[in-house]
Amino acid sequence: MNPVDIATHGPVIPVIVIDRVEDALPLAEALLAGGVKVLEVTLRTPAGLPSIEAIARSLPEAIVGVGTVLNADDARRASEAGARFAVSPGYTSAVGSACKGLNLPLLPGVATSSEIMTALADGLTFLKLFPAEAVGGIPLLKSWASPFGQVSFCPTGGITLATAPNYLGLPNVRCVGGSWLTPADAIRSGDWARITQLARETHALRGA
Repeated sequence: MNPVDIATHGPVIPVIVIDRVEDALPLAEALLAGGVKVLEVTLRTPAGLPSIEAIARSLPEAIVGVGTVLNADDARRASEAGARFAVSPGYTSAVGSACKGLNLPLLPGVATSSEIMTALADGLTFLKLFPAEAVGGIPLLKSWASPFGQVSFCPTGGITLATAPNYLGLPNVRCVGGSWLTPADAIRSGDWARITQLARETHALRGA
């Protein structure tokens, strides 16, 4: 899978933090029911890796990926668990090389022009701006459009349902990442219907 392919399934990639492995399948099913099939499950909790494995094993229609990849070992363990793509908060050539060796498409995080140039040198042209709002957001992406015309972005970090259309309206933005699709309180209470509704709402964002 080409990394860009993950952006073709919808305007929003949910950034998912799971505390209990037993929530993984109903959460993934709720997102799928709302038409969101690309799922980034982060390694921010101990439940992350077994949750990826559970989703990959039971829901092949989901394109489950791993987030918060910090090193080669994270990439290896996630690939073995069934992750189909990787997302990192920053970029190092070591992580890029590890993912390439695993045939694991990587969406690497960048926050500076130098990081973009490093990723470009390693053959990566679809990048995650992170943390988007904190580092400059829309004005920064507009500034990068000219010197980095070959690069497209998935901004993530601080983006909301209200601000997502502004990002998606930029020509160098393919999709956005957002945690608002999977609110912690909805997961805790098992309010899967709410998550399905939030997923459905994303489909109208690009034209908003």
